Amino acid sequence: MIEFRQVTKRYDSDHTALRQVNFSLARGELAFLTGHSGAGKSTLLKLIMVMERPSAGEVIVGGQMLNKLPKRQIPYIRRHIGVVFQNHQLLFDRTVFDNVAMPLEVMGVPARDIGRRVRASLDKVGLLNKEKMSPLQLSGGEQQRVGIARAVVNKPPVLLADEPTGNLDPELSADIMHLFGQFSQVGVTVLIASHDIALINDMQRRTLTLDHGQLIAGGGHGG
Repeated sequence: MIEFRQVTKRYDSDHTALRQVNFSLARGELAFLTGHSGAGKSTLLKLIMVMERPSAGEVIVGGQMLNKLPKRQIPYIRRHIGVVFQNHQLLFDRTVFDNVAMPLEVMGVPARDIGRRVRASLDKVGLLNKEKMSPLQLSGGEQQRVGIARAVVNKPPVLLADEPTGNLDPELSADIMHLFGQFSQVGVTVLIASHDIALINDMQRRTLTLDHGQLIAGGGHGG
């Protein structure tokens, strides 16, 4: 579902963010991406989201080679990729429901379908009874779940998470990880960038480890 072939990303002559990275993740696989600050984790995620292009090598998502993708097709690819951020980037002047509905509105989904899909997504993350609330009325863990509901509301085959538990205590972090595990069980490919080594070890999933832009563990093909 996600494949990197000899991917290098240089920002300028002094800074190579990724060096000849090779790995592939299978459909429905959940894997972690870890490494020191500045190891290249964010760059790797940005390449999958087509926010950056590789300097060399090939990035393939869902059978589409992203290197040569025309600009007009980038929004189409991004619809198939859900993204969860550490600071969840919710709009506090909108209700929980409206936050989750945003990607569907952008895609032009008919209003009659939006309600059903938003509620299904909120139900998955256990927040169906809070759809009319402002995100400000929710706890940090609940806000992160709203971010996850928004990321999966259009049923993307790929879900990326950048430090999704960075601001949460261990118990809430485990709950959030369990949610990601449920998505992978229904065929979503999940890649989670995280510093939380204890949590990663608990999950016992494949871990891609970056060190100064090189993949030093977890490369190759996914199961």
